[in-house]
Amino acid sequence: MKESILRHTGFWLIAILVLTWIYGTAFDNFQLGFEVILMLIPVHMLYFYTVAYWVIPRYFFRQQYILTFFACLLSAFMAAVVYRLNEILISDPYIFRVLSATEKNFTWSKLDGSFSEQLLNPHDFVNAVERCNVIVWLGVSLKFIKMWFERRQAALQAELNFLKGQIHPHFLFNTLNNLYALSLQQSKQVPGIVLGLSSILRYILYEGNSEEVSLKRDIEILESYIALEKIRYEERLDLNFNLIGEVNEQKIVPLLMLPLVENAFKHGVSETVDAPWINIELLVEGNNLSFKVSNSKPPGVANSARKDFEKVGLSNVRKRLELLYPGRYFLDLLDEEELYIAVLKVEIGHPAYIV
Repeated sequence: MKESILRHTGFWLIAILVLTWIYGTAFDNFQLGFEVILMLIPVHMLYFYTVAYWVIPRYFFRQQYILTFFACLLSAFMAAVVYRLNEILISDPYIFRVLSATEKNFTWSKLDGSFSEQLLNPHDFVNAVERCNVIVWLGVSLKFIKMWFERRQAALQAELNFLKGQIHPHFLFNTLNNLYALSLQQSKQVPGIVLGLSSILRYILYEGNSEEVSLKRDIEILESYIALEKIRYEERLDLNFNLIGEVNEQKIVPLLMLPLVENAFKHGVSETVDAPWINIELLVEGNNLSFKVSNSKPPGVANSARKDFEKVGLSNVRKRLELLYPGRYFLDLLDEEELYIAVLKVEIGHPAYIV
């Protein structure tokens, strides 16, 4: 509410300054221009709030476009009439008194004729229509731009929440399968898995909905996930995770890297019978992040299996990157003869939807 009042106040202050400059230039007297605008600005405000907060919500938002057109037309006509009444009864006599005080023989043909003749003067009426519409429709246009931006942001956030929500079930499903398999074996590793899973789920639930998290924290969760998977595969898996560069205060959108690693386990390691391996390289140079995940490929798998490689989460990562880091990312998925490779490069920092 307070922000809205400040925004409207700022708009009308700017409008007064612009109109003062226009009228002051015409009169060669900026003080007079300012005083006249203070007399006329209530008409502009009445016209604007009638259109913006009555006509548009009542007709335009209900898709009654013909009624919107005629309501705006009627509002413009009534505003011009009120504007002319203000000129005839208040502002024009005041202008005449001020100018005639500085010029003894000052005459002004605009004041000639009776009240009705002045009101019905077509030239002056057209001028009134023009003057009262410029600022008002500028304000209405700004309102529409603001509404479009807010709706775009709302739609963006809804889509991002949907994409995030798709990450969680995949991860949870895979990890619970791991836990179930080990519990059947009465493995001593079960408590550690439960603890690790709890930590990751806490991150997803409470920090995963944040606009940004620290890169250091996101890497910690990535390492926790890898540790859980290593427990499952034990010595059968050859896994290397190399972090190069300094991780300081950088921020990143959460859960961008995890799906790439998750896919390496699901569509590579879990389907490889002998000697599965995963290499993960994370290079951080200031706000430039390069993340490469390569993993063994099950023997005899055709190149068409790339679609399977992209199933769990990777398409979501691409969509999120396009929404949050447009023009500031590179994502490539390579299906080679003996391995899969996922390469992500992104200029982290402020995502597009943070304003």
